[in-house]
Amino acid sequence: MRVLVTGAAGFIGSHVVHLLLERGHRVRATARNPTNAQFLNEFSKSDNASLEIIQMDLFDKDEVEAAVDGCEVVIHCAAALMIGVRDAQRDVVDPSVLGTENLCSAIQKAGSVHTIIHTSSVAAIRRTRCKNGQVFTSSDWCDDASVESNPYGLAKAEAEHVMRNFVGQQPEVERQRLVTIHPSIVFGPVFHKRHTKGSMAYLKHFTGRLPFVLHTHLNFVDVRDVAEAHVTAIDMGKDGSRYILHKEGMWMQDIGRSLRQFLPGKKWATFCLPSPFATVMAAFHPKLTVQQVRSSLGRYVDYDIGTMEEDLQFELRSTKQTLTDSIESLSALSRKV
Repeated sequence: MRVLVTGAAGFIGSHVVHLLLERGHRVRATARNPTNAQFLNEFSKSDNASLEIIQMDLFDKDEVEAAVDGCEVVIHCAAALMIGVRDAQRDVVDPSVLGTENLCSAIQKAGSVHTIIHTSSVAAIRRTRCKNGQVFTSSDWCDDASVESNPYGLAKAEAEHVMRNFVGQQPEVERQRLVTIHPSIVFGPVFHKRHTKGSMAYLKHFTGRLPFVLHTHLNFVDVRDVAEAHVTAIDMGKDGSRYILHKEGMWMQDIGRSLRQFLPGKKWATFCLPSPFATVMAAFHPKLTVQQVRSSLGRYVDYDIGTMEEDLQFELRSTKQTLTDSIESLSALSRKV
């Protein structure tokens, strides 16, 4: 069975490719710049497994069609992140929504795809305006986002709607099996230095020199579990399901305290910077805004994963394993550099 993985050089995508190769699949991995995906060739392969790395820009319909052609399963991991974004519509929303539209058109043209695993996010579930401490489930939708208020949530929710509408409009005998995966913040071992710029930047903070943390709450899950969910969902799970992948929510201060317990020997940051100072810092920070900091300080939500573990038949890793392996991976990467 040939499996297409879009966004294969990304944090989640690379772990999905790694697991697929371990389990003997023929993988076609896409990247906008295949040079950035060459590290995938270092992954071990079980019998019958193979890896093909090809160039694909989701805005290029010809490249998307060539990538999908001959594949039976599509795992759509490609995503635009809110890192260094100047134009949220152009850099975040359009790649997610228009890219998914092009992928759907290619799937219909190919006629060979029977299963689609769509990587979404809890951002497609959590409403922009919500109560402090609110618990979200897979039946919830981020239906109040805009480019101005929550471009990432808008992009994820709209892209999922595009995919679901596409599948729903297919004749029943031709309809693809669809499962969407919704991770919270993703931590875990990194394969490449480019993976430290997204969600892992939160933990990378602890390996730096800053002696403080912000009063920020992080909901997270292990990237290896997210990959397991993608690969397992090819054959398991309910058609049409939305599966939340989430292990625990912790304040950054408590993460520092846990690291002191799990990895003694270093004085991991636990001092919580008072909110007024954090707001001032955001005003001068190149990647933060005062609005972002003010809206997140002291606020938290939670997620109910429902029957995910039962349906996909695996248990999420422990918080200790995730945090320990993440930090040790970051440390090993820094030694290589």
